[in-house]
Amino acid sequence: MEHSVELRNVTKVFDDDTVAVDNVSFAIKPGEFFSLLGPSGCGKTTLLRMIAGFEKPSSGTVLLNGKDITDTPPYKRDVNMVFQSYALFPHMTVYNNIAYGLKMKHVPKPKIVEAVNDVLQKVKLTGLEKRRITQLSGGQQQRVALARALVNHPAVLLLDEPLGALDQKLREQMQIELVNLQEQVKITFVFVTHDQRESLTISDRIAVMNNGNVEQLGSPKEIYEFPATRFVADFIGTSNFLTGIYRGEENGLKRIVIPGAEVWVESPQEIETGEHVTVVIRPEKLSISKEPNDIELNSLQGVIEEIIYVGTDTRYFVRILANDMVLQVFAQNVLHTAKQRFTWFDQVYVSWDPGSTSLIKE
Repeated sequence: MEHSVELRNVTKVFDDDTVAVDNVSFAIKPGEFFSLLGPSGCGKTTLLRMIAGFEKPSSGTVLLNGKDITDTPPYKRDVNMVFQSYALFPHMTVYNNIAYGLKMKHVPKPKIVEAVNDVLQKVKLTGLEKRRITQLSGGQQQRVALARALVNHPAVLLLDEPLGALDQKLREQMQIELVNLQEQVKITFVFVTHDQRESLTISDRIAVMNNGNVEQLGSPKEIYEFPATRFVADFIGTSNFLTGIYRGEENGLKRIVIPGAEVWVESPQEIETGEHVTVVIRPEKLSISKEPNDIELNSLQGVIEEIIYVGTDTRYFVRILANDMVLQVFAQNVLHTAKQRFTWFDQVYVSWDPGSTSLIKE
């Protein structure tokens, strides 16, 4: 299968010797919603700009639909880009903003009208054609920017944090609309974001970047449930880390000795006896009780040091007596009338199933 976008050993070094992208290779499938996720300065926007042609790689190859476009200027690439700032013409109407690119290509007027009306319907802006950009809300301006990019039917749409200027509720709404829009137009989307929740919501696959490298590439579930590195586990959501030594396997479970205790992990990962590893446990996978949990193999006694109510759940910070480490436990608030079961300084047991963890080699 021919890839929409392929990067082969792409590196970008700026004039001040800053390595923004370091020997990155991956391929994006046709029609895929692909996200580049990472903190500020990790190289994700530089990578997107190299696909667009606004930056040239110091080395490596960029391919679009199997064709080498490394040296092809931006205006000759079958890609369009949506920026965080939208980059719209404030003096023009919605219609003229969307139609601008088609007019520059000298597309016949009847076809422009048909194309603009079609994309207006897709982005839910029908009826607002005559409004100026300054008369629109942030969400509406973002839709205009999307429509202007999509009306040209590019092979790939590049989106550089396009939802960053929106408030949280509108941002979440637009995430769903983006997914639905992409399913309609069947165009490959490459989306840059630093928002972990956003990338998990919208993406078919995610490339998690750090210091110019791709730390892990996979589906949202793969990256969240089975992080490949400590950075990924720490950057995507919240994690508890138990560092210990692998001491062998019994009944299909790996025995990890941590300070003051031992825990059991269900993992297919091959590890040498005596190797140092880190057990990763998501806070929502843990349960908390005042009595020992005889069902679970993993159960550690501790004291509640802090309680934070966040609406959907209550977050407990439990200091484990055996080793003084603190575990976070997220307990869902099921009944709003229920009394809080635990309070500060309660002695409790934190338990979890061996299959709800993952392992990272040190």
